Amino acid sequence: MADVTGPPAPATGTQISGSHGNGAIDRSEQPGRVGLLLVLAGLLVGAAIGLSFVANEQAQSLIVWLLALLAMAGVFFLFALAIGALQLSGTATRDDITKGIVDASPDGALVVEDGGRLIYANEAYLRVAGGDAFSNLVPVERILVGSPEVSEAVYRLSQASRDGRAHTEEIRMSPPLGPQAHERGFGWYRVSVRPLARPRRAASLWTVADITAERERQENVFQELQHAIDYLDHAPAGFLSIDPAGAIVYMNATLAAWLGYDLASVGPGGPHLTEIAPEADVLVRTAGLPGEVRTDRFDLDLRRRNGHTLPVRLYHRVAFGKDGKPGSSRTFVINRSAGAETDEPQRAAEVRLARFLNNSPIAIATLDRSGRIARANTSFTRLFGTVPRQADEGGPEGEGNQGAEPNVADSVVDRASLEAGLARAASGLSDPEPIEVQLSGPGGRSARLWLSPADSSDATHQADEAERVILYALDTTAQRQLEQQVAQAQKMNAVGQLAGGIAHDFNNVLQAIIGYSDLLLASHRPTDPAFQDIMQIKQNANRAAGLVRQLLAFSRRQTLRPEVMNVGEGLSELTLLLKRLLGERVALELKHGRDVWPVKADVNQFEQVIVNLAVNARDAMPDGGKLMIRTENVTDPGPAATVDGRGGAPAGDHVLIEVRDTGQGIPPELMEKIFEPFFTTKEIGKGTGLGLSTVFGIVKQSGGTIDVQSKIGEGTAFRIYLPRHVPVAEPEEAVPAIPALPRADMPTPGQAPAKPTGTGKAAERPATTKTPEKPAPRKPAADHTGQGTILLVEDEDPVRAVNSRALSARGYTVLEAASGLEALAIVREGSQPIDLVVSDVVMPEMDGPTLLREVRKHQPDLKVIFVSGYAEDAFRKNLPEGEAFNFLPKPFSLKQLVETVKKTMAAD
Repeated sequence: MADVTGPPAPATGTQISGSHGNGAIDRSEQPGRVGLLLVLAGLLVGAAIGLSFVANEQAQSLIVWLLALLAMAGVFFLFALAIGALQLSGTATRDDITKGIVDASPDGALVVEDGGRLIYANEAYLRVAGGDAFSNLVPVERILVGSPEVSEAVYRLSQASRDGRAHTEEIRMSPPLGPQAHERGFGWYRVSVRPLARPRRAASLWTVADITAERERQENVFQELQHAIDYLDHAPAGFLSIDPAGAIVYMNATLAAWLGYDLASVGPGGPHLTEIAPEADVLVRTAGLPGEVRTDRFDLDLRRRNGHTLPVRLYHRVAFGKDGKPGSSRTFVINRSAGAETDEPQRAAEVRLARFLNNSPIAIATLDRSGRIARANTSFTRLFGTVPRQADEGGPEGEGNQGAEPNVADSVVDRASLEAGLARAASGLSDPEPIEVQLSGPGGRSARLWLSPADSSDATHQADEAERVILYALDTTAQRQLEQQVAQAQKMNAVGQLAGGIAHDFNNVLQAIIGYSDLLLASHRPTDPAFQDIMQIKQNANRAAGLVRQLLAFSRRQTLRPEVMNVGEGLSELTLLLKRLLGERVALELKHGRDVWPVKADVNQFEQVIVNLAVNARDAMPDGGKLMIRTENVTDPGPAATVDGRGGAPAGDHVLIEVRDTGQGIPPELMEKIFEPFFTTKEIGKGTGLGLSTVFGIVKQSGGTIDVQSKIGEGTAFRIYLPRHVPVAEPEEAVPAIPALPRADMPTPGQAPAKPTGTGKAAERPATTKTPEKPAPRKPAADHTGQGTILLVEDEDPVRAVNSRALSARGYTVLEAASGLEALAIVREGSQPIDLVVSDVVMPEMDGPTLLREVRKHQPDLKVIFVSGYAEDAFRKNLPEGEAFNFLPKPFSLKQLVETVKKTMAAD
């Protein structure tokens, strides 16, 4: 403790008033009195009267001296008032009142100047300090002497006084201060110091308050609380408090011992309700009215720390605030394990029944005739989200519950069917047919309900109106979802089969239209008025062919020609085309990942996927926006395509292609339908509904998966996962290579680019993926003439006729056959050697693969070209492994036909 010097000796003339009734004050600095002013004023008046009797000449000099004297007196008065030597009577009166208030305070007060001079102490401080006059007054530091803890507290107070800040300490003194020192062994004091503003020198105000009685009351309350806690901890029943989030706020020692927990571990960071109560939902889902206090009874099992169960009965009491939010519970726990009750058979039976009900996966509840819930198991609480109010008693004290009873009908969308079933069951009629209901709330949950009377032997019995009906319920949400997925899969399969069948027949029609259009174009000049009309016919036929290709892509029955490709390079080549499709109002941004792995896919179909998604994104941003396409390597991408339940990407390395827009987003109710064929949200005539279904079919056929995420007002992101291609060394096989064929939508001389249909305005997409900014110089026409005998097998007469004319015009000898049997007969005759067979695949009597096997018996080296509207893979499985043939998908142009024939004839 800092050294504190004693007070200096009072100055000469100091007056001390030291009685117990007035306190003590240093009056060495006396202010001036108003009486002096009155004396001075009287002298001035007398001087003025005396001057009136003096001659004028003498009066003038006297008046001058008098005025000078008054001026000097006025200056002296102002100076004395400024330095405090004089004070007005109002200030003195106010100071007396303030002093009287401080003197009457029960707390000791001491005023000390910065230099350590004591200038005031009230009566209470004199009692505490043990003095009765100013002469034997000591500072606070001198009266607070004791243990090291006291010295440390006094040092902190002194330091605060020197720093000019307020500080408070509570100090225990033994013996206590003042005249009661012999009555008590100790005393508690609250000592405070704070700066005191004064006009001259700064000072500190010290206060000393006796708080011994207050501390004794606090200690008594604490002891009583300790006794109560000790009683709760060692009571023969368990006590538990749970907050609304399920955290255990309090657990008594008895319950902790039953469960095998250390009481010190209970609390923040300790065990959670879900760790000790498997059926925790019934305790935290309690609902009540604002201001209600609700008590429920539950028979359930608690889980001990060693994993064993403890059967208990809980009386769960929760108070609800004015806002309807629950507070922490007060839960009373009764042990119902073996030996805990006197009536062992009844206890065991009740425990078995409670376990049977609570552990049942079927929701079970008893209801009254209107649907109010009397009792329910935990499965019911999880399914309906409602905790019933017990029908028998309110709690250990027998208090009932106030407020509205929960009704099962409030959790059901279709109340009419449930209420009708309740009425039948309440009247004693059992309905064997279940009731399918939709549950209210988010998630679209559904349930199947069975209702039966609680006492079928006497339906008119009124003894227990609260439990007239037994309800059994099963959660059918997952089952409904599976049924919807199966129905969707069946529908998609049916559409796929239909698409495949339509594609074959429709391609034959388109083949004839495109073929005869080529013949007419060959016989008309570009300046002929009919030339443009014929071009329109062919262009629309090509558009129809694009639709057929999308149908085949959706049904995954088209022929893919996969090749190892770099996704980044493929996207870069599409940049110019995408910018033209998106327009000026949509910004395109490409972000390529680093060292993106190669994939194996059909380049043309990959471009079709990106274009379809880009056009979809453009239509979703009518006011402009941003389209971002990024690529990166991912490992085990996790679930994908979960929107329509078509599974996820398998584990392993994949390349991610993400197409993200800043458009309007897809509404959640439409997310499950976006991949369905012919589903579109665009205006009539602006979309076929095949764009996304085509994308889905191509991605799936390529071995990948697609995922979509969307948020209204923020945009949509499609993520495509294609498996990484890892080259594998394979032995070379002597199998003739199939030359890459031009697509049906590739432009030919005199033919405008075909416009594939897709999503929205995807028909604007040119068929080629590379669009040069400047027209390329015209190349010399290729020589498509040739020699040789061709056996043309086609069951469609118009297709066979136009193909025969095209080949004959190029110099080939054409033998026509309308079926496989007719073609086989021509081969067997052998009237002239056959160099090439051009055959349809699907024909009556004998199909193309069967014809090929029979022809090989007569001419093993005969070259074959199959033409079909079906996919190549659809019939390849019917041929011997390693069989060499070429394939030309329908519909094709006559130029593609003669080119393929010439290349096949020239191949070794």
